[in-house]
Amino acid sequence: MTVCIGVEEEFHVLEVESGRLVPRADAVLRRLPRRTFTTELHQCTVESNSAVHASLHDLYADLTSTRRQLDAAASSLGLAVVAAGTAPLAPAALAHLTPGARYRHMADEYRKVADEQLICGAQVHVDVPDRDTAVRVMCEVSPWLPVLLAISASSPFWQGADTGYASWRTLLWQRWPTAGPVGCYQNAAEYDAAVDELVRAGIISDAGMIYYDIRPSAHLPTLELRTCDACPRAETVVLLAGLFRALVTEARERLRRNGSSGCAGRHEWLRGASWRAARSGLEGTLVDPETHQEAPAHQVVRKLLVRLRPALETHGDWDAVRELTEAALADGSAAQRIRRAAQKEDLLGCVDMLIAETRGERGHHRPVRRRQHDRVLAPVVVTGRSRASADPAAPDGIGG
Repeated sequence: MTVCIGVEEEFHVLEVESGRLVPRADAVLRRLPRRTFTTELHQCTVESNSAVHASLHDLYADLTSTRRQLDAAASSLGLAVVAAGTAPLAPAALAHLTPGARYRHMADEYRKVADEQLICGAQVHVDVPDRDTAVRVMCEVSPWLPVLLAISASSPFWQGADTGYASWRTLLWQRWPTAGPVGCYQNAAEYDAAVDELVRAGIISDAGMIYYDIRPSAHLPTLELRTCDACPRAETVVLLAGLFRALVTEARERLRRNGSSGCAGRHEWLRGASWRAARSGLEGTLVDPETHQEAPAHQVVRKLLVRLRPALETHGDWDAVRELTEAALADGSAAQRIRRAAQKEDLLGCVDMLIAETRGERGHHRPVRRRQHDRVLAPVVVTGRSRASADPAAPDGIGG
């Protein structure tokens, strides 16, 4: 059974010298093919779209090639791109919307919620035969999505301060009225009716503003995973794609075998499970989807891996996904690596690490020699929490 996958990745656009977000997406995109790269709500974000692939190996080759193209285009402008849920040095205000009536409506209607969407995610699409299947599978796999969020967590810093979360992006994202865990629906007609009701109520303007953790694509025969942070390492994205495809495959087989969903329709606990994943990442505890009890993250991730082994073997993914999973558990979440860089050096050290990992480099290095007044001091640990203080002489870093 061939089940294809595709990925959308979002990237922050940064000024290399200051390490700060800048609204230069259009300048970068002019140097790239628009069939692969596109805009987002804010001009400090660029999105890439992979081709459709049957193998994780081919997906990895695609993602790394795309990242090289994007890095080359940004570097030619004195910029860099970073795949992470948040940029460590996002300014307090960066209201540079991408032109367009839809984005203007979002900014006018949702105000600060839209203003602060200076965040990046990674979305995975998996083939499904029809929308009815997509909606039924959506319910089946939802309990395991917080585990995927924990694996992706890469956004501990917001506006120069340590939030105490592994994925602060999740907390920012869930401000949207249609974000977070999705409900359970019997078929596509029931799901579409619920979406139409939200549109008629004026809560959202169209189906494209359904931002649940998982959703059937509005224009493709796919189920879309939307809960994950953007990931500095392409290998992490491939791991998430492999696990999500296996989750969908396992759920489809279970539905085929049982003839109906085993879900009781009670997903209230999932918001709390998502919060726990955003808080802890891979370094603390998660909510075990089977027991609804707190358990070490490593234990829950390995339980998912064992559960999905038959589906992973069906796609020839077992060895690769097992190896990537063990590497992720050994290295820790990107959030932990980012914090280590801050503690060892400073917030520019975080940025440099993220630039390097987005490029596919593992060594920690500075891309440029920076002026002393551009440096940002390391986080100061106070009663177990981190605070980052910026050099008061540092410029705003918002480019034209």
